[in-house]
Amino acid sequence: MMIEVSFLQKHSLFGGLMEDQIKQILPIMERETYNSGDNIIVEGEPNDRIRFILEGRVAVVKHDLELSEFGEGDTVGEMEVLDVMPSAATIKALSGTRVISISNKGLRDIYKIDIHSFSLIIMNLARDLSRRLRRMNDKAVEQSEH
Repeated sequence: MMIEVSFLQKHSLFGGLMEDQIKQILPIMERETYNSGDNIIVEGEPNDRIRFILEGRVAVVKHDLELSEFGEGDTVGEMEVLDVMPSAATIKALSGTRVISISNKGLRDIYKIDIHSFSLIIMNLARDLSRRLRRMNDKAVEQSEH
């Protein structure tokens, strides 16, 4: 599966990274494919990788309640990689889904190879999580007003 650098550059996780930086870290990333209905991450179990969705849709499920859906360009699993706790929710493929993943070890390798790329990825993750938290807060306020 060939991954176009220009495709990755369009998405927030890789925002600010130059073509040569992405080419340098691409070999560290692993490719994964899931069928509709497959669990990608299971709530309560360890997860040591951030997954970036190349294609497909996934549901975020906690205690059998679907919280949200994500698709192309979104990341999942970043919470556990950043706070090293068991998975907060199950991520289930809603369709055929292709991802690239970066393990904790892969992040450490990126740090060793190019600290600038590592810093940008971590800042991009923090921004994405902040936006997601903001949306969840807004949703909680909307629901409490009804």
